[in-house]
Amino acid sequence: MKKSKKFINVIISIGILVLLWSIASMTGKDGRIIIPSPVDVAKAIKEMIDDGILFNYIGISLYRFFLGYSVAVVVAIFLGLLLGWYGKAWDIVNPIVQLLRPISPTAWFPFIVIIFGIGNLPAIVIIFIAAFFPVLLSTVSAVKKMDKIYLKIASNFGIKGFRLMTKVVLPAIFPVIINAMHIALGSAWIFLVAGEMVGAQSGLGYLIIDARNNLRYDMLLAGIVFIGVIGLILDKAIEVVEKKIGSKWGNAY
Repeated sequence: MKKSKKFINVIISIGILVLLWSIASMTGKDGRIIIPSPVDVAKAIKEMIDDGILFNYIGISLYRFFLGYSVAVVVAIFLGLLLGWYGKAWDIVNPIVQLLRPISPTAWFPFIVIIFGIGNLPAIVIIFIAAFFPVLLSTVSAVKKMDKIYLKIASNFGIKGFRLMTKVVLPAIFPVIINAMHIALGSAWIFLVAGEMVGAQSGLGYLIIDARNNLRYDMLLAGIVFIGVIGLILDKAIEVVEKKIGSKWGNAY
């Protein structure tokens, strides 16, 4: 009953969005249509599928995203555990992190393209930068604020070193880490598109910039639609991972 009601709400929400979109497409300046209609976008999607462009670009974007995001998360959690545990090391590193963190990944575009050229690497590096800092800072903060009762119990059972980190500390701070991963996922997906607009010749970001240059606004809007839909699917996917790992570690929501 609850799932069916949720499904109905989604259908209503999509229906309202399509209706507003259709109304907006009917308006224009000096009689010109500025926003392509849902029908025009659907035709553009079919055209891109027939040409073999759409799914190829989606696959390339997802490959770049998963590689950059997963590496960033693993490295950030690993470093976050170490730096959070060894406070003196974090005191030295923290000023550097706070200096680099506010810099938008797009600001590094010129240097990234010069170093890595055109292709997959520039987009992957941009994704890494976008996802790295939220997870790192949240992990360090979570380790520092972790309830010390966990450590006392672990000490009583003789749990030390690597086992302490993986069996006690990591499960204890998991809710904080997964929340940071949610934030990092959204940020990384946004900057993937930005990275592909500058440092790539394929992918959804490139599709948008190429469509704009060719005045194919129907294809441009189709690319935007798929970026939104895939972003939503990725967010739901990480929720599934969260529930599975959370239930295993006793942090079910």
